[in-house]
Amino acid sequence: MRRARVHSSNIRSVGYDLDEHVLEIEFHNGGVYDYLDVPPEEALALLESDSLGRYLNVAIKPRYRYRPVRRAS
Repeated sequence: MRRARVHSSNIRSVGYDLDEHVLEIEFHNGGVYDYLDVPPEEALALLESDSLGRYLNVAIKPRYRYRPVRRAS
């Protein structure tokens, strides 16, 4: 999945698969996680938020299942 770089102290890049509704987050520590069944409007809200890390922790992590793609190094 292609990801775009973002300005965040915790998140390096964000990608989204519109067909599969998978939100992919790459962290500065090297970890990459896929969040499953995330609607497009939720992914957009993340990108438009004032704090990507805060939005991820409050609105995404508690509500959507995830799977590790690459663990932090």
